[in-house]
Amino acid sequence: MGAIVVKSDAKSLKLITELVNRLGGDVVKLDDKQLEDFTFGEMIKEAKTGKTVSRETIMKKLK
Repeated sequence: MGAIVVKSDAKSLKLITELVNRLGGDVVKLDDKQLEDFTFGEMIKEAKTGKTVSRETIMKKLK
């Protein structure tokens, strides 16, 4: 199973939605806030290293 995110105007999205439904797929609509949250989560996953950093190092970067 996969997913495609399409950001377009309302008319095009309606056409794409109808096509997906005819092909037997499911459409999940995301508002801009949900899309932003999803994108941010994906960025966090990509940047995750699994390493730990000391509190002192973080506090120095915040200054």
